[in-house]
Formats: sequence, structure tokens, C-alpha cells
Amino acid sequence: MGIIAWIVLGLIAGAIAKAIMPGKDPGGIIVTLILGVVGALLGGWIGSAVFGVGLGGFFNLSTWLLAIVGSLILLAIYRVIVGRKVRA
Repeated sequence: MGIIAWIVLGLIAGAIAKAIMPGKDPGGIIVTLILGVVGALLGGWIGSAVFGVGLGGFFNLSTWLLAIVGSLILLAIYRVIVGRKVRA
């Protein structure tokens, strides 16, 4: 998959992660979408390193699930770290 496909996949995965984890984000929708791109890369890395799942094409279900899970993980970590700084 090319870099443009990863960016598009990450943007969509970030939007889906935001829909799954509703609430107030410290950074807004733009930061959520950027976290989605990085989360998609994280999910792909975790899937290939830990589970040995090879990433398929853009329309492969495992690719989408790994990207969404990676985005959820990164969004949760971001909320914990930035949420503490905002409240303190």
C-alpha cells in the first residue's frame, strides 16, 4: 500500500475511532485525524510484529481493523497525557 493510501486509511480510521470514543478531545478533530494516521501505522506494526498478520490491500478487513484499533489506542493515550496537562 502506498503512502497516500495509508494517509486516507488513517484519516478514516481516526474518524471511526472518534465515533467509537466520543467525548471532548483536547486537540479537536484535526488532531484526532492526525492521530488516526499515526494510529493506523501503529496498528499495522502491532499486527505484523505481535500477531504475524500481514497487511493486505486497502480493502482488506484486517487492515482496517488494525488501523482502527491502533487509532483507538493512540487516542486513549493522547487523552490521558494531554488531559492531565489541561487540568493541572
